[in-house]
Amino acid sequence: MAPQRRGAPKAPEGSGAAGRRRPNSTKHVRAAREVRRKWLGTTILGACAVLAGLLLWSSRGGDDDVTEVLAHHREILPGRFIEVPCSEDYDSHRRFEGCSPRKCGRGITDTVITRDEAQRIRSIAEKGLSLGGSDGGASILDLHSGALSVGKHFVNLYRYFGDKIQTVFSEEDFQLYRDVRQKVQLTIAQAFGINASSLHLTKPTFFSRINSTQAQTAHDEYWHAHVDKVTYGSFDYTSLLYLSDYLDDFGGGRVSFFTSGSENLHRVEKVHWGTRYAITIAFTCNPDHGIADPEFM
Repeated sequence: MAPQRRGAPKAPEGSGAAGRRRPNSTKHVRAAREVRRKWLGTTILGACAVLAGLLLWSSRGGDDDVTEVLAHHREILPGRFIEVPCSEDYDSHRRFEGCSPRKCGRGITDTVITRDEAQRIRSIAEKGLSLGGSDGGASILDLHSGALSVGKHFVNLYRYFGDKIQTVFSEEDFQLYRDVRQKVQLTIAQAFGINASSLHLTKPTFFSRINSTQAQTAHDEYWHAHVDKVTYGSFDYTSLLYLSDYLDDFGGGRVSFFTSGSENLHRVEKVHWGTRYAITIAFTCNPDHGIADPEFM
């Protein structure tokens, strides 16, 4: 968080009170680590100077290292918001009236889309990634740019597969994608008290598939601590929509936020088994950095 004024590493969702430091307790730490969170249809939102896209538990730095659970496995949350002090980093960024956040934090909700919508949009990811996939544990599919993981590289699926794409995806797939994007956008606007029309979709916005396969390239190493605003300068609000159930479809893959560095420094735990599907949908306040929704060929 900004008050520490410690630099973040450069590296890829209600109401609620901010997390509080608790006394060091072996019992507390053990209990916190045993809690799990079911994710299908869950959206996690992050905003401000340095953004994060997801939320599971918060790791407290310092000598009295304590892990505090912020969302439990079996909870169904209509909305929870954990506010944190905004980083001073934002003072150096251009501000946009009605969009640049006046409060900073992390939100989580299970009610942005239905389970049926989550399963249907996951099928889009599955169909696209069936055309390729990384040799390592992390694969991405970007319907905007066409980027698709294939082996140790990326290809443009629209150029690489040409007309075959029309037999893989449908107009209904792209309409669902646009509908989900709009629901996430409205949720972010409500959570942060801003004007939804001032938000602009930005790049990269993409599906991800993560499993326990050993990393083959740096692109597979998703577990490093990072700050989204540092990694992707256009990001002002990041969302991550989970399309898999924790402990049903995958194990590991939890997310830690840290109190050192800029306010949404975070890392993703390695997936130990199974497969985690998700979609990262990012927004900017700067219209010059906006992108259009993808269109079916």
